[in-house]
Amino acid sequence: MKPRYRPLLSNARATLTHEVLAIDERGRSSTISIPAERPLTVYVDKRELVTLMTLGGAPEALTLGYLRNQRLVRSIDEVVSVQVDWSVDAVAVVTRNGIADVEERTAKKVVTTGCGQGSVFGGLMDEVDQIALPRNARLPQSVVYRIVETIRTQQSVYKQAGSVHGCALFSGSGELLYFIEDVGRHNAVDAIAGLMWLEGLAGEDKVFYTTGRLTSEMVIKGAQMGIPFLLSRSGTTQMGHMVAQKVGMSLLARCTGKHFLLLAGHERLVFEPDLLEAAARLA
Repeated sequence: MKPRYRPLLSNARATLTHEVLAIDERGRSSTISIPAERPLTVYVDKRELVTLMTLGGAPEALTLGYLRNQRLVRSIDEVVSVQVDWSVDAVAVVTRNGIADVEERTAKKVVTTGCGQGSVFGGLMDEVDQIALPRNARLPQSVVYRIVETIRTQQSVYKQAGSVHGCALFSGSGELLYFIEDVGRHNAVDAIAGLMWLEGLAGEDKVFYTTGRLTSEMVIKGAQMGIPFLLSRSGTTQMGHMVAQKVGMSLLARCTGKHFLLLAGHERLVFEPDLLEAAARLA
């Protein structure tokens, strides 16, 4: 079997937390951890494209996922190398044939509600109607609960230092495949998109979880990755809901414990009433 193509990647994972002195309301001092945050300027074929603020936990995957979700690079085969150099806070991407009409395609930007002010290039909104998610995908209620419990017990920067968002990719049976944290949920979803690209994973039988809001940006990126289910412990926005309905994505918000709110794609969820009855008997 022919090995899957992978571009030449650096391995430049940065330290995720930073220690600072804190003084509380009683004047007592202690050392606490806070999330690291650093700029990463993306150069594609020596042309500066964007600066991303990131923890730096998966900078190569973040870069690949950003290029993928912005529809600037259509296939990972087009990428020759992704090299991160933290001494200059930059990543150099080399492509085989360049990005056609890059100035025109990146001229219009939309600043989103993503933490740290995410942005998408305006043309992405025009491509929503072309996205078709698998109609037959189904998600059992028990898998929703397995995912929520896995996230609850996951070791994270958030538990240590706070102030970050996490995103995770699960199999259709609820197995955790990737967990990424960053200063903004838009970065975390891009990093997972990059990892999926590297490993050749399709999204049609996957479930995506985010700790942040289900905004239009999150829904569009999830749909571009081909994922029919998007879960969050937070809520959604009107535009996020509208886009989910347009592409046929299932949105589950306020996912905590045994509670959730199914807001779109109702036909995809397989309810299992016995689960709640069993939990009530054990309570």
